[in-house]
Amino acid sequence: MADQKIYDLILPKMGESVDEATIVNWLKNVGDLIKVDDFVVEIATDKVDSEVPSDVNGKIIELCHKVNDVVKVGETICRIELNESFDNNQQPDLIDEIPNIELLSEENKNEEPSSNEISKPLKVENQKYISPLVRSIALKENISKDELLKISGSGKEGRITKNDILKHIKLSNNFEFNKNSNLKSSFEDKSTIRDLTRMEKILAEHMVNSRKISPHVQSFIELDVTSLWDWRNSIKDEFLKKENNKLTITHVFIKVVAEVLREFPILNSSLKDDKIYTKNEINIGVATALSNGNLIVPVLKNSDQLSLVGVVKKTNELIKKARNNNLNPDDVVDGTYTITNVGVFDTLTGIPIINQPQAGILAIGSISKKPAVIETEKGDFIGIRRKMILCHSYDHRIINGATGGLFLKRIKENIENWNPKTQI
Repeated sequence: MADQKIYDLILPKMGESVDEATIVNWLKNVGDLIKVDDFVVEIATDKVDSEVPSDVNGKIIELCHKVNDVVKVGETICRIELNESFDNNQQPDLIDEIPNIELLSEENKNEEPSSNEISKPLKVENQKYISPLVRSIALKENISKDELLKISGSGKEGRITKNDILKHIKLSNNFEFNKNSNLKSSFEDKSTIRDLTRMEKILAEHMVNSRKISPHVQSFIELDVTSLWDWRNSIKDEFLKKENNKLTITHVFIKVVAEVLREFPILNSSLKDDKIYTKNEINIGVATALSNGNLIVPVLKNSDQLSLVGVVKKTNELIKKARNNNLNPDDVVDGTYTITNVGVFDTLTGIPIINQPQAGILAIGSISKKPAVIETEKGDFIGIRRKMILCHSYDHRIINGATGGLFLKRIKENIENWNPKTQI
């Protein structure tokens, strides 16, 4: 009997608050042959009465408890001698090929259980128990644990039976056959295929890595830009004639954000190796869409030290160089914070991805006329105002919601309190 394989059938977990059950009635006796999913014993808890099915094929050799005994979850209720000749359709010989506990575990997937090892069912995240037979089929068919858990079980308490997993395999094979058979007509004949450009590859990798590196969190705020809008419209023609540059709302935001970053230096920092590096310079990157659909971020160095005229001229120069593909390497490095204007596409707002290794990025939405309550000394009244939404994405590893929100609130205050008599 040295090669005898014994399986311990344990009391499965039946709910978060259930940790024991009472044996009500044995449905099988010592010496009985059983198949997978045959009910072995009736149990009762303070919540529900149930039956426990077998996980394997074999013969019962020991009942470990008597009727009315109280059994803890995880305790052995009976022992089963695995029968390798009983019902060949159940593929019991595959039980020897699987790890004892963990399905596809890096530590266990290459280990072979000893011939007299006592097999146990797999306990997974949703408290289901996967029988050795089901696990063996899954392993043989290269079904991952995540895929296995998505299979709808028809057994007791939703347990996955042999028929369930075989049905899943058949459906998957049919899908793969149909997909491969129709791939050319469904996709290749109706699609234009091209490789990513070098810039697209770099941008895609940068965006994916940013999400992996930083836990992004967002704050949103609506602000009234009526005063700023009216001021800009009143001087834009004169400014263009005098400075030979167009003045936009974005230029004002660059200037305001640069000033507010001085009040919130944590937004002008980076996290590396568990150390926060607060930058002395405030270098604002301005996300710029190119004619080919790509995006590049030229950097306005020492933004806080520039006058508004200086911000306009330097920003316009960088954008022009970007669109003419004339940027120098120094023009796109050392940014400490980024602004992107999604409103130029009539987008209400956007949720931007942080430009690593920076800690934050601001998205400026479109400006639209809206009815709003206007507060005055003589009371409130309804008027037409120009409104926009800002979205601030920031690195939640070092910036909490309060700081991120206060930063956004200060920008709102500075914009809404813009002096209509500002001279530049």
